[in-house]
Amino acid sequence: MTYMLLIVEPPAQRSTRTRAQGEDAYARMQRFADELKAAGLLRGVESLAAHAGAARVQVRDGVPRVVDGPFAEAKEMIGGYFLVDCATRDEAIAWARRCPAAEWCTVEVRSLAPCYAESNA
Repeated sequence: MTYMLLIVEPPAQRSTRTRAQGEDAYARMQRFADELKAAGLLRGVESLAAHAGAARVQVRDGVPRVVDGPFAEAKEMIGGYFLVDCATRDEAIAWARRCPAAEWCTVEVRSLAPCYAESNA
């Protein structure tokens, strides 16, 4: 089954790091990606830019609305993800525990499924 390990972080957290701290965190995440790849589990991985350049799009009653970031009401942002193939939810959680980002933010484990499917995975 495919799982997404979402890196959920406070939106201002990156700005509190020095460049060296940020580079160290990124290198640790790259090593984690390498471990997943070596285990044959990694399907995709990306780091996302902060909210400043983001946009939110909604269409309600045929009327589009675009809100440019940063988003003042945001308490969290998705900082990146790992897309992994794991045999079980427990295996995905075990990998999430090993993710370095779990030390400074939250790693949310989600299975992939169609939006109409009900799943306990």
